[in-house]
Amino acid sequence: MGLQTRPSAPAQSDTVKGYDERQATSTVDSRTLWIQTEQSGRYLFSDEHPFHPVRLALTENLLKHCGALDPAAGERPASFEETEAIIEHIHRADYVKAVRSLSVESPKLAAIADAGRFGLEADGDTPYFPGMHEAAVAVAAGSIAAAEAVMSGKADRALHLAGGLHHAFPDRASGFCVYNDAAAAISVLRERYQARVLYIDTDVHHGDGVQWFFYTDPNVFTLSIHETGKFLFPGSGFTHERGDSSGYGACLNLAMEPYTEDDSWLTCFSEAIERAALAFKPDIIVSQHGCDAHAFDPLAHIHCSMSIYREMPRLLQALAERHTGGKWVALGGGGYDHWRVVPRAWSLLWLEMVRHPLLASIDAAPDGGPLPAGWPDIKTTMSPDGPLPTTWLDDVASWEPMPRRAEITEKNKKMLELALQHIG
Repeated sequence: MGLQTRPSAPAQSDTVKGYDERQATSTVDSRTLWIQTEQSGRYLFSDEHPFHPVRLALTENLLKHCGALDPAAGERPASFEETEAIIEHIHRADYVKAVRSLSVESPKLAAIADAGRFGLEADGDTPYFPGMHEAAVAVAAGSIAAAEAVMSGKADRALHLAGGLHHAFPDRASGFCVYNDAAAAISVLRERYQARVLYIDTDVHHGDGVQWFFYTDPNVFTLSIHETGKFLFPGSGFTHERGDSSGYGACLNLAMEPYTEDDSWLTCFSEAIERAALAFKPDIIVSQHGCDAHAFDPLAHIHCSMSIYREMPRLLQALAERHTGGKWVALGGGGYDHWRVVPRAWSLLWLEMVRHPLLASIDAAPDGGPLPAGWPDIKTTMSPDGPLPTTWLDDVASWEPMPRRAEITEKNKKMLELALQHIG
């Protein structure tokens, strides 16, 4: 089925109405790097799999229509050889060997028989595919380049949307994630720069892989806000998970109730990140930006709107300015409403990171104002399930209100109080 798009209105240009693209070129913050993602586009399980790189193409296309992105000017990922060595350092040798064995066009029967032990079953959530090792290394290469650029002083902020594969463990794949690029980037920050890293995970699924990589490390603080594991994969991320050994206290989990809405989500998020930063005193922030806490997402039960994806980047930008001298690395993540949610959410993240002048008009309008009339115009065999949004934010007044709003908010408040008890 061909791509379906809204027809362009003749009175509008392909950029946002009333917006001067020349102004964007001269006023966006040049201390922010876009990490190129084309090599990571090979990270594709199948066209039917929910984790699909069409999300990247749609986001880049939206930003181009806004005059906010020139991918050709972006930072290239780290070299394959360097990244592969880091992957071999953080992941177990038998696991990396298994990934390589399953990445060929026709894997040997012995490798296929052993795939389940490493979380790579052909019929599982994270099935093996040809070129898997190379594609997963390419993802990690982008996140490593982002971390290196910021910590070396080349940039203040960097965004790698293909990254954020936060479920991968040292010895196995999990939750669509083969190699843990966030852990790879953090390991570079720790080993090359001895940096204290505050990792903040906003995906609706608990950032379990990154947490367990650094569970005993007092110099990496992991904070994850997510739907409670009582009802959602991966079934972890409870308030009693606080780190272990010398890392005790450097782990904070906010397990939100199903059907949580914007205000409760943002209240918990804003208070938690400030308390964590004050207590931990990080040198740099690394954040993961899955955008599956939206009410439209098909794989979770949180009922937030696009407003949290405008506010969370703003809060993180301010947090970095107060606590890390502005040093901030942002990665992508989950998000399975490919057309209505992910492109808007990730575009709002980039616009905030570069302090784009378009944000003024988005913030001035209750619905965020119109999306570019010509978007999307990419070539793809994928197509949306229904009408695309026409504005940056959602009209939540038209949504059916949650019947248990007060009860859900109170439960989240008590969870927050419990979670913050061990944070100074």
